[in-house]
Amino acid sequence: MYNPQNYEISHKNREFLQLCHYLEINEIILKVDKKYILSLDGGGVRTLASITFLKLLEKETNIKVHEKFDFFVGTSAGAISCLALAVKRFSSRELEGMWGTPNLRRIMPTSSWDRRLGLLQSKPKYTSEGKRTVLKNYFGSSTLGEALKPVAVLSYDIQTRSPVLFKSYVEKDKHVSLIDVGDATSAAPIYYPTAKVGDRYLIDGAIVANHPVLHGYAEAKKLFPKSELRVLSIGTGLSKRPLKGEASKNWGIVGWLMHDLFGLMVESSLDHELAGDLIGKDYLRVNSALDGVNRRLDDTSESNLKKIVQMGEFWWDKFGDEAVKLLTR
Repeated sequence: MYNPQNYEISHKNREFLQLCHYLEINEIILKVDKKYILSLDGGGVRTLASITFLKLLEKETNIKVHEKFDFFVGTSAGAISCLALAVKRFSSRELEGMWGTPNLRRIMPTSSWDRRLGLLQSKPKYTSEGKRTVLKNYFGSSTLGEALKPVAVLSYDIQTRSPVLFKSYVEKDKHVSLIDVGDATSAAPIYYPTAKVGDRYLIDGAIVANHPVLHGYAEAKKLFPKSELRVLSIGTGLSKRPLKGEASKNWGIVGWLMHDLFGLMVESSLDHELAGDLIGKDYLRVNSALDGVNRRLDDTSESNLKKIVQMGEFWWDKFGDEAVKLLTR
């Protein structure tokens, strides 16, 4: 027999159970573990733009980059910055000092290379001595195994014709010095000699992926399988200078090198597009066209360095709010 009082009790029980279920779901959501990944591209002197962005990010959030992020992945100059963050716990200002004009000019000293035979030279534009000296000044005798946060660095083995991913969290790589890792990942063909690390001969990781975000995401998924991954990827600018199609039909090796063959090889947007599809809303890519910045990786003139910093400031104006939301929501 229908009893209004029993119906009222039953209805209230249902409401109570629904409320409990709602609270339980929200408690689970709140407890989702989040891990933050920082991916930094290579780009020679243009890495100053990514450092400028990180400096403004630290200022806005009042949190050190090395404290906020849980995993670091980089190529070439970006990899060296990742090593400084993950192993030495650099602040963005310390990164800025490491990539300051005096060190850049020690790494890429003025030479008569361009004025002589240029691209017809039979040797690299620079030796590794200046670069290794700067790395030693900042990294000393530190090894990958000393990393306080996991870090992965991309290079390429020219003998086995295969990519090399140095990993601070893998036993076989822990003894490798940061000097050797930094030298190998930034040994850009034409610019620097091949780097020897152990019995391997390695060159710049940009040959594989100047934008290493997918390598980093795959590694982080293995390290943090139950975590929600949020990814901030910072580039070093894209050359959008059009090439002459008809003239290119007659270019040989010198012609293509004169028209930035290396840049064409490393500036593909495919990794960005794949990462966007794979990671979705938890991925933010910071990058833009170079505009007035010299596309060459080694222009250390004051005017060019100023433009690079301005590019990083432009990125902050364009992407800063999104970056803060990605790291705080």
